[in-house]
Order: sequence, then C-alpha cells, then structure tokens
Amino acid sequence: MPGETLTLAPPGFNLFQFLKSPDKTLTFHQISVLVITFAAYAAFHASRKPPSIVKSILAPQSGDHSTGNAAGWRPFNGPHGAHRLGELDLAFLSAYAAGMYFAGHVGDRIDLRVFLTTGMMGSGILTMVFGFGYWLEVHDLGFFVLVQVVCGLFQSIGWPCVVAVVGNWFGKSKRGLIMGVWNSHTSVGNIIGSVVASSVLGFGWGWSFVFPGIFIILVGIVVYLFLVVNPEDVGLELPGKEIEMNVEGVPLVDAEELESGEAGLHQSQNSDSLAAIGFLEAWRLPNVAPFAFCLFFSKLVAYTFLYWLPFYIRHTAVAGVHFSHKNAGILSTIFDIGGVSGGVLAGYISDMIEARGVTSVIFLLLSIPALVAYRSYGSISMFANIVLMFLSGLLVNGPYALITTAVAADLGTQSLIKGNSRALATVTAIIDGTGSIGAALGPLLAGYISTRGWNSVFFMLIVSISFAALLLINVVKTEIKGKLSEGKLLGLGTSIAAQ
Repeated sequence: MPGETLTLAPPGFNLFQFLKSPDKTLTFHQISVLVITFAAYAAFHASRKPPSIVKSILAPQSGDHSTGNAAGWRPFNGPHGAHRLGELDLAFLSAYAAGMYFAGHVGDRIDLRVFLTTGMMGSGILTMVFGFGYWLEVHDLGFFVLVQVVCGLFQSIGWPCVVAVVGNWFGKSKRGLIMGVWNSHTSVGNIIGSVVASSVLGFGWGWSFVFPGIFIILVGIVVYLFLVVNPEDVGLELPGKEIEMNVEGVPLVDAEELESGEAGLHQSQNSDSLAAIGFLEAWRLPNVAPFAFCLFFSKLVAYTFLYWLPFYIRHTAVAGVHFSHKNAGILSTIFDIGGVSGGVLAGYISDMIEARGVTSVIFLLLSIPALVAYRSYGSISMFANIVLMFLSGLLVNGPYALITTAVAADLGTQSLIKGNSRALATVTAIIDGTGSIGAALGPLLAGYISTRGWNSVFFMLIVSISFAALLLINVVKTEIKGKLSEGKLLGLGTSIAAQ
C-alpha cells in the first residue's frame, strides 16, 4: 500500500525527498542496491586487511631492522611470534565461521537493514579498539584475541545480509557473470584496506586499524539511511512473479523468488508456513557436500594469501631488494586485482559452458603451476613478481568467488527443494560456513609452517588446492555427461571424456 511504503522506506528518504519520487524506476533502485551492498561488503573486507599489513611490524623476523620497528610488539615479537599471529587469525576466523551458521537465520527474522548496520558498526568499533592497543601499550595476548573473536562475530553478519538484499531485488538474470562482477567487492575491499593501512603505517601501526574502522562505520551510516531491503518497501514489485500454491492453497515461494535467493539466503513472508529443511537433510542434497568441502580447501588458500601475503612479500627479496612494510602492503594488492578478474572470468566461463564444477576444477588445476611459478620465479624481477602474483590471484580467487555466489544459488534453488525458502538459508550456511572453517585454519597453519620455510607453506597450499579439485571429480563427471548428451560442451567435453 502507498501509505505503508513510506513508513518502510529508509530514513534517508525523508532527508532527500526526491528519492520518494514515483519517477524512480525499479532499475534505479536495483542499481542503488547493487552500489550500496557492494560498498558495504567492500568495507567489511577493508576492515579485515590491517592484521595482514601489520604482521611484519608486530613480529619482525631476524634481520628485519626497519626504523623504529626492529623490536616488534609484545607478545608477538618472541621466537613464537608467527605462531601467535596465526592464533590471532584463528580466533577471528573461527568466530566468523561460527557466526556464519546463524547470521542468515537471524537475518530472516529481523530488519536486514538494521542487522547489516549493526554488523558494520560493531566491526568498525572493534577494528579501532584493536588499534587502540598501540596507544594504550597493551601487550596482553588475551586482549587481542578477545577483540578478534567479537569482531569476527560482527563480521559474520555482513555476507548473509548483502546476499539476501540483492536476492530480494534480482531474479533469474542474476547468474555467474553478474554475480562475478558484484562479488568483486571482496577484492576491491582488500585493495582499499591494503592501501589505507599501508599508507598510514609509518605513523604507528594503530592507525592502520583506526582508518579502516572509521571507513566501515561511515559506509554503515549510508546503509542505514539509504538501503532499501525489498522492492515492496518503496511501492515496487519485481516483474514476472507467479505464485505457486500447495495442496492446501497456501502460497509457496515461486521459481522467480527462489532464483532471487542467489547465494541461498532469502526472506519470505510466508516462510513460517513452510517446514524448514533439516541440517543433515540439506547436507544430503545433490552436490552440497562436494562443493562445501571444496570451498573449505579453496577458501583456506585464499585466506592464507589474504592474511600472510604482505608478510611474505616483506621478507622475500625481489631482484635482491627487500620491500618496506608500506610497499609490501601496497604490492600485495596485485593479488586482489587478479582476484577481481578471476571472479568475473570464472562467472563468464561457467555461464558460457553452463558447468560450474568444470569451471571450478579448471581454475583449481591451473592455479597449481601458477603458485609453483610464483614461488620459484617471483623473486627474479619486479615484472615477474607482478605478473605471477596477478595470475595466482586470478586462478585462486576464481573458484572461491564462483562457489560462494552462483554455485550456492544453484544448489539452493534446485528442483528437489523448490517451494521451500528455508532450504536456501540452510544450504548457504553449510557451504559458506564450511568454507569459513577452512579460512580459519589456513592462516593458522601458515603461521606455524612459515617458521620451517616458505616452501613448506606453498606446498601446503598446493596440497589444499589438489584436494579441492579432487572433491569435485564426481560433479564434473555428471556435468560432462549431461552436456555431452545435450551436445552443449562440444570440444571441451569430448577432450575430457577422451581422457
């Protein structure tokens, strides 16, 4: 109703009356939602980046004598400093993984705009509190661990909320390519966080946390003021909806609404009338377990780079020259720039051949020689370092981005659960939550293994990628058989089948 839409519109619409104009089309609001949710999740990732930037400051390795930072920062500057930093990453990512299993279901029951704003405000405050440890001269490991645990819980709110909102606004057109472009917010956020945190590092490592914290709070204010959760909130309706009825005449979620769930999270006003799918039952749905465990290993690799790449660059000479802390952090953004390209390319290819599993495995297998080349030849010259880092980011982040978006949408909207919107949240929680557990373990293992040499770390990453690819073998076989029977995969399917 017109009167109701005014009350449901965000408060920012009262500040800028032109936003209430009936001339504002569905397309205008869809673009606004994409921009705001993109900025929101980019801000989340920007606030996660500082720990990786300051690692070499907190725990300098032997021979690292950067001005004013040679002593490091207790309790991270001892012989087990890298271990402590890995444990700090584990604290944050474990809380994040645990929160992911519940945040989607909580978001289904409260205002998504308020819930997302809460997550952003909490993340910003906790990020700054970590930085305050510099000025307050805090040297208690428990303080830093507690801050990271609470921050991880707030951070877990972000993904389910932005996916649910985008799902409310977009239907069948939302597929691999578009999701790949939108999902570049992850890499864009990493780049912003790296540049900002690295740029102020010379003034004290605390500033590397304060500025990203302020950034996510400011974006959170924009979200609260202007994010429209549902088209109905501004008197609009998505076209092409056909409401299905069950045998008792109760409206079910239609196919268009199911498709709009995207990564598997969707708010349905009629969801209370539907039986929620069981956790174990969701695990048994076709392809959920293979992709969930594949994401476990894929995200393990991606987050190891997220948290340790600047540290690695700082302590690895390129053409005989060591980078400063600032330049190492900025150079690490090349990996994320590659990640943007990888997400878009993986989405485009998977749309073109209509085979998410095949696309994921191709990227995973190609990333193995890319990582070997980066470790072996990345130190020869700056050009080689940049090219190989970009290629590694493209191939590592491609399947990670694809699985968390388009694949999760496919699995959450398959025919076996059509009409049950609660399956969307459960399936997505399984996939993203399982992947986040891998993300928690990767940086921890890197912290311990790095003391034995970086060759050991890269070996761990290659083994993880191999497991990720092996887990999708049956999925790939099924996709190839299906495409061959339809004559769609052409030369690619014939080549693989011949092997």
